[in-house]
Amino acid sequence: MAFDRIAVLGAGAWGTALANVVTRAGRAVTLWARDPAIAASLAKQRTNPRLPGVTLDENVVVTEDIACAGQADAVLIVVPAQTLRTVARAIDQVTRPATPVVACAKGIERGSRKFMTEVITECAPRAAPAILSGPSFAADVARGLPTAVTLAMRDEKRVGQLAGALGSATFRLYHSTDVRGVEIGGAAKNVLAIAAGIVAGRKLGASAAAALTTRGFAELFRFGKAFGARPETLTGLSGLGDLILTCSSPQSRNFSLGIALGQGRAIGEMQSHQLAEGIDTAPVLVELAMSKKIDMPIASAIAAVLGRQMSVDQAIDSLLTRPFRAEH
Repeated sequence: MAFDRIAVLGAGAWGTALANVVTRAGRAVTLWARDPAIAASLAKQRTNPRLPGVTLDENVVVTEDIACAGQADAVLIVVPAQTLRTVARAIDQVTRPATPVVACAKGIERGSRKFMTEVITECAPRAAPAILSGPSFAADVARGLPTAVTLAMRDEKRVGQLAGALGSATFRLYHSTDVRGVEIGGAAKNVLAIAAGIVAGRKLGASAAAALTTRGFAELFRFGKAFGARPETLTGLSGLGDLILTCSSPQSRNFSLGIALGQGRAIGEMQSHQLAEGIDTAPVLVELAMSKKIDMPIASAIAAVLGRQMSVDQAIDSLLTRPFRAEH
């Protein structure tokens, strides 16, 4: 397939950035906004307040009508993980059978404990589910700065074709059939980034930050292996690569949230204007880990802090006083 027509569902910072980069790749792009007022503003002003200084490409068609997805050769769902189900249900009746539907959120659904492609399969059973993840910030992608991410889908031939259609010189898409591995890397790193932010906010030093990131990756790797992820995926862009980026830059919402927690701010005063996917993912990640008896002390401590079951100081103490053990 040529994949000439792409629908991007979700007009936040990441959706707007992807609309721009896919248009630059030579595709016809329609950007859907749920709110008619936002759609009208984007169509007229060609700017998104969540991406200051970035102009929406003039060739991107903005709409409030989700039926536009029915004309697309592939659909990118660019909404938060906990609202992906609603959008997936809405497109089920408007897309053609076997249309690739790509989740661009990094998380696990609360309640169901389902990964993003599992949600798509349940809500849009005629679709071909896929996942896009990797070390990327919306502002960098929107401005055309070099970025490399991973696109995963179980059909090896089609995922290669779709990656070729969406990618460009500055937005490199590596493709994979390891859907679960790509999903796990994106979801787990958000939780670990909160922990890294706490280290920064508490001013525990660069050595502690390096230790946290390394031991956090060990947790991610154990979790991924238990759920069938390939080692090369976990050590690749969507695993280790995304973890390194998210644990080291204030551009990351999860890292910034952790910094604020480390500085003593309350969760409630920080979530009103920025979405940090790790907040919802942390308890589900720990629940899934417990179901397979996977040791994830860092993720468990973050889930306890977010659930107000433990203070930041108590969480730090719980990690520092763990028994010494061999590294393996």
